Amino acid sequence: MTTVDTTHDHVHDHHDEGSYLTPHGGVGATVWNWMTTVDHKKIGVMYLFAVLFMFFLGGVAALVVRLELLEPVRVAADGTITGQLFGNGESIASGNQIYNRFFTLHGAIMVFMFIVPSIPASLGNFLLPLMLGAKDVAFPRLNLLSWYIYTFGSVFGVLSILLGGVDTGWTFYTPYSTTTDADYWRVFFMVLAAFVLGFSSILTGLNFIVTVHKLRAPGMGWFDMPLFVWALYATSIIQVLATPVIGITLLLLLFERLFKIGIFDPGLGGDPVLYQHFFWFYSHPVVYVMILPGMGIISELLAVHARKHIFGYRAIAFSSLGIAAVSFIVWGHHMFSAMGELASTIFSALTFLVAIPTAIKVFNWIATLYKGSIAINTPMLYALAFLFLFSIGGLTGLPLGALATDLHLHDSYFVVAHFHYVMMGGTVIAFMGGLHHWWPKMFGRMYNEKAGMLGCVLVFIGFNVTFMTQFFLGTQGMPRRYASYVDEFQFLHQLSTFGSWILLAGFLTHLFNFIHSLVAGPKAPPNPWGALTVEWETESPPIEHNFHHEVLIKHGPYDFDTVVPPHCDEREFPLPENPAAH
Repeated sequence: MTTVDTTHDHVHDHHDEGSYLTPHGGVGATVWNWMTTVDHKKIGVMYLFAVLFMFFLGGVAALVVRLELLEPVRVAADGTITGQLFGNGESIASGNQIYNRFFTLHGAIMVFMFIVPSIPASLGNFLLPLMLGAKDVAFPRLNLLSWYIYTFGSVFGVLSILLGGVDTGWTFYTPYSTTTDADYWRVFFMVLAAFVLGFSSILTGLNFIVTVHKLRAPGMGWFDMPLFVWALYATSIIQVLATPVIGITLLLLLFERLFKIGIFDPGLGGDPVLYQHFFWFYSHPVVYVMILPGMGIISELLAVHARKHIFGYRAIAFSSLGIAAVSFIVWGHHMFSAMGELASTIFSALTFLVAIPTAIKVFNWIATLYKGSIAINTPMLYALAFLFLFSIGGLTGLPLGALATDLHLHDSYFVVAHFHYVMMGGTVIAFMGGLHHWWPKMFGRMYNEKAGMLGCVLVFIGFNVTFMTQFFLGTQGMPRRYASYVDEFQFLHQLSTFGSWILLAGFLTHLFNFIHSLVAGPKAPPNPWGALTVEWETESPPIEHNFHHEVLIKHGPYDFDTVVPPHCDEREFPLPENPAAH
């Protein structure tokens, strides 16, 4: 995407500096250097390992939930209880309460501590300045502060787990969150964790917006930016505008719990539905905080690994902003049963607007693949998996947005499956594809491609076996969040649980592959994929100040028809003989 300006004498000052991973003195000095760093790359890597740890905790909770649902709870004639993973065998209620805590922990950890920060905070922090040709984000110290706020909030969440966990559901609906465990602090700490984590999102979003506006390299206009940057920009707008709403809402919730102020509790003169309005006014936009960065990653993966100029660049860029705008006016579709007919009809109609910018992206991605020189590797497999899984997630949202069908599907396993096809089939799949794509740049090591592809296939199969079955459970009437079920649902629940084990095998394959890469992987070239965006101009891993020279933009991020990628041999990445026809 760039050339470098070598006309200034000062550009040679950093030629001898090592990569950002170079140790500084002994172990203590190196740890202190990482703890106090303002380097966006180091902060991104710290976020990466933190969110992966949270992904592990949330995944363990999910596996426990699936184990509990392997068979229904039955009570024999003599009073013996079978099929219950938890409890003492004497009380169904006690086992159900533990089940409630595990599915609450799964949701709260996955949403607030993993999916929301996963791509923006880790890959976004690492790549945004590199993609813009900048040396760092606009406010490096604020970036470090946002990392410590995230850490601080996560500590409160883990403390709540250590105190026994909460059983309010991850949405913290009142009156569950204001009345359960009244004598314990664990609900307080979990809600406080979500409150504190919001500040990290706001500061990161603010930092990214200013960085995009002010630190683009010379020659980089708005329509010269990679689409991943456009996605992060749209995401940041949502973070800055929507997150304060959930912050105020959770603060009011804590005040009501601690001081009995009547805001949401009807017994104190409050309105529990008001909490739902506040919560979903934030939480539906935050769905797009989760998925928009993933969409940006897919735009990069498809263009690079299909060797094709992205189809409809401006349409994809503006659709990111369109999704961000529409996300603020559709929160009511979570509450059809709590609203009148007119309001429900309006929100149902508004909900379908989201399909327009989303479909623009999907059709343009498919058009990008048309007549492309498609490389079959791990990042591309994840991109193709995203197209399949996210399309299912989007299309299954239509019956949930339509009033007639939502009456039957509301609060059923159909909603669970839809949510996971969008969040995991979309965000997590894109995150894994992006991690494999930029792993050589981040750590300077290649991974085993066959192991990566095997892990992708296992994840894809395991995911579909786990959650496709839940669509059938939902249409047959299985309600979500129940610790047991009637015998007719057992086969589908067992199938779903077996799928979760395949999913686990896929992620463990990736884990071992990444560890092997760090320990014994071959050294990565500066540009193994033949990409044209700015981050591939620098070494792998990048130097501490990102670039030896000032970056100048000479061509677009997806001009594969006319430009040989940096650090690449033209014989390896030949230009088409007739670019116009291509």
